[in-house]
Amino acid sequence: MATLNLQPLERISAIDKETFISRYYRPQRPVLIENLTDAWNSKWTFEHIKSLAGDQTVPLYDNKPAKGKQSVYEPVTQMRFGDYIDLLQTTPTDLRIFFYTLKDHCPKLLEDFDYPAIGLKFFKRLPALFFGGGQSKVFAHYDIDLPDNLHIHFAGNKRVMLFGPDQSKYLYKVPFSIHNIDKIDMDNPDFERYPALKHVRGFEVYMKHGDALYMPSGWWHYITYLDGGFSMTLRALPRTPTRLASMLYNVFIMRLVDNTMRKINGQKWLDFKERWAYRRTQRRLARIGS
Repeated sequence: MATLNLQPLERISAIDKETFISRYYRPQRPVLIENLTDAWNSKWTFEHIKSLAGDQTVPLYDNKPAKGKQSVYEPVTQMRFGDYIDLLQTTPTDLRIFFYTLKDHCPKLLEDFDYPAIGLKFFKRLPALFFGGGQSKVFAHYDIDLPDNLHIHFAGNKRVMLFGPDQSKYLYKVPFSIHNIDKIDMDNPDFERYPALKHVRGFEVYMKHGDALYMPSGWWHYITYLDGGFSMTLRALPRTPTRLASMLYNVFIMRLVDNTMRKINGQKWLDFKERWAYRRTQRRLARIGS
């Protein structure tokens, strides 16, 4: 089976602010931090969330990419939260919850954690949870608002692939988007069809309860839930003028253009972008070869 060129990501124990800033934040190096949340992560269980929000109705998404004029934010179904948690604990499923914001949906959970003191200025409006089952995958992408992310996992296990912004040229990035061609199987890549993937260099990390993954701004991530679990993402918004300008472009221009073209042309626009991504990457690959 074909595999991408991945190295194990560095794992460290709890770290002080000065060391984190100098070794990881400033050079924009990802790292897995163990023991960072030991003071409070024992409270973060399926049972606790079910007791607080089990009667809510939640939107659910699956592994299939949106097609045609369908919005990427349109759920495939809805379910009572408590029933969904039971499903995660008993049955492999690809159903996921995407961006469950705590301030909006379950503010009481905010009483059960402390922002890690590692020097990141977190955007405290948007602590968000993500849930997935044992068949859930999150397509390869980077975040449109280019934050520095601290991704903390609870319950179950998950695998994360990470790729730096400099790897975009090999990943068949789709224009006016934050993801690559959705036909690419990141777990078993077709190097004959997508030869640029042979040049990709990235990292791989396995996460368990309480692990905190630092993902620098603009880093690609591809996530596989190995069994039912959930994670919380804390975001620190871009601080450099260049990153801030890129974030504003992504959110207010690129997304507007993409959504407008999708509403007008539907699947034709998606197919056009995919062909564009393929041709552009192949041309770059040819230049590298020559």
